[in-house]
Amino acid sequence: MSGYEVKTCNSKKGKAMFATKNYEAGDIILEEDPLVSCQFAWNAAYKYIACDHCMRPLETPEQNVRRLSANPDFVLPHPDCFDMCLDNITSCEHCGVYYCSESCRQQAYSKYHRTICYDPNDLQHPIVVLLEAWKPLHYPPETTSIMLLVRILAFIQQSPNPGSAIATIKQFCHRTMNEDEEILHKLLGEQFGDQLNMLRELTANVVNGDSVQEFLTPEGFCSLMALVGTNGQGIGTSPLAMWVNSVVELTLSDDERKQLDVFLTRMYDKVQEESGTFLNTEGSGLFQLQSACNHSCSPNAESSFPFGNHRIQLKAVKSIRIGDEICISYLDECFLQRSRHSRQKELAQNYLFICECHRCLSESSQPEYTSEEEMSDEEDADD
Repeated sequence: MSGYEVKTCNSKKGKAMFATKNYEAGDIILEEDPLVSCQFAWNAAYKYIACDHCMRPLETPEQNVRRLSANPDFVLPHPDCFDMCLDNITSCEHCGVYYCSESCRQQAYSKYHRTICYDPNDLQHPIVVLLEAWKPLHYPPETTSIMLLVRILAFIQQSPNPGSAIATIKQFCHRTMNEDEEILHKLLGEQFGDQLNMLRELTANVVNGDSVQEFLTPEGFCSLMALVGTNGQGIGTSPLAMWVNSVVELTLSDDERKQLDVFLTRMYDKVQEESGTFLNTEGSGLFQLQSACNHSCSPNAESSFPFGNHRIQLKAVKSIRIGDEICISYLDECFLQRSRHSRQKELAQNYLFICECHRCLSESSQPEYTSEEEMSDEEDADD
């Protein structure tokens, strides 16, 4: 029996998740696979090889660090502390995309891949044309992918009950058309109208039919693009990070620990020199349950990807009592440390709401300027 329930609060806030049992810090609230997920276009273009369904990396930690550092001779110590089996890798017999297992291949084919299987070497294929049109519109750091939208449409079209699939997708929407357009200004820039129409026409060349037609109208496509822009949960997987997490937990002597620290510092210096901070296999997915968690600037839960694939885990970070709303932070840790006005400005720009969490309300007497403006004032005073 689950320890949470999702219910609609009001038209402004939409859905929310509430605890139906008590949780302590560290307790797992839920684990969930996405409806669909997709690697980012530029991430795939830079040869971050991953399962086309679950985004599990298809290289060992040592292969990963060798590619990221451009050093084919790089050797990781303690190779046995993190075992990554790549024996079950398979591929689609038609298009050749890779999967980490036969199970992932079958799930992808039954959910969406049958509709969008294509030859990536055919430069005139509608998906290739769409991707090449998309990439100049959304350079790294990426926050979404047009292919997530394509997989949603294919998911609907392949569903044995398209009406039910459409209803599932529409559960993610509770905004107005004006809000959708504001989101697309953020995603696609000031020329989003022309760009959006081009993407809509190119997408219609990939997936079309009665079951998805309402999402291929100008208004429907705008809504769907805004949906993936605001509800797409970022996914990051890395065999190197998982190896590091394992190796730092080893029981080592003080001397061995110092040697390991020196090695890790040198390794990350080499990787950053070659690849910058572009280290992970990255993409996004649509999660039915996790997406119901609203934001708080003092969250009582956090999401992570501890399984090395697209399966998400929601874990309590502080005590949660029955009836409490379960909230995560939409902001990273750095932004959470900033002033109330800075946080609210970021949330308004990217998520179109004014935060009224307990922390923001308790800090309502703070001056109405951002952390950057505050720092600038302090620097001017020092001069």
